Amino acid sequence: MLLDLIRPTSGRALVLGRDSHRDTLAIQALSGYLPGELSLYPTLTGSETLRYLANLRGGVEWEHVRALSERLDCDLTKKVSDLSSGNKRKLGLISAFMARPELLILDEPTSGLDPLVQHEFYALIDEVRDAGQTVFLSSHVLPEVQRVCDRVAFIREGELIALEDVSGLTGRAVREIEVVFAEAIPPAAFAGVPGVTQVSVDGKNATTLRLTVTGPVDAAIKKLGEFRVLDLTSRLPDLEDVFMTFYTDGGDHAA
Repeated sequence: MLLDLIRPTSGRALVLGRDSHRDTLAIQALSGYLPGELSLYPTLTGSETLRYLANLRGGVEWEHVRALSERLDCDLTKKVSDLSSGNKRKLGLISAFMARPELLILDEPTSGLDPLVQHEFYALIDEVRDAGQTVFLSSHVLPEVQRVCDRVAFIREGELIALEDVSGLTGRAVREIEVVFAEAIPPAAFAGVPGVTQVSVDGKNATTLRLTVTGPVDAAIKKLGEFRVLDLTSRLPDLEDVFMTFYTDGGDHAA
C-alpha cells in the first residue's frame, strides 16, 4: 500500500511527506523494496537482472552493486532459475539496496539466508541507518527485530495494537527467576508481591522456587532478601516475551 501496489479502502498514507497514491512514481524512485514473495525472470542471470532493474531506475553505481554482491556472497553469473531460494533472496536484497534509497521496505529479508550472510545484512542495516536512511522491516524472527530495530510495531489481524521503542519494551517483559533457598519456603510467601504473577515449587526439591515476574523486579528482589538465598538464576527478558503479552488468546501474530 505504501508503494501503491494495492489501494486503501479508506484513509491515506504519506511516505516521505508524499501521498502514497498521488505521488507513486516519486515515492518509488526514493524507495527500495524487497517483497516477501520475490518473482524474477528465470532466464536472466543475476547481473542481467540487476542491470535491467537499475535501468528502470535510471541507473545506479555498478561498483556499489559489485560490492553488495561480494558482501552478500551472491554469484551474479548464474541464471535466476539455477539459484536457491536463499540466493534469490540475496539478489532481491541487492536490488533493494543498490540505489541507496531514502526508504527501504523489507519483508522477511533474512528468510533463507545462512548465518554469515545474515550477519552481513545486519551490518548493512546499521550502515544505512547511520547514513540517515529509513528502514521498514517486517519479520517474525523476534531476535532479529530486537537486533536491528529502534522501534517496533505490533500488528494483529490488520490492526496496529502497539508502537514502542525497542529499548523500553523489555521493561514490560515477563522474567523467569529460579531461586534456591537454604530451607523450604512456602509459595504463599510471595503472594501479593507486586509483579509476581506465578510461583511454583520444584517437585524434587522444595527449596527451589520459580517466580514469574512481569515488569520491574525490585519488589520481588526485596522479598527474596528476607530469606537465605543460596543461588539465583534469572533469564533476561527478550522481545519474544513482550510479543506474547500482546497475543494472549492465541491469535495470528505479526511483528
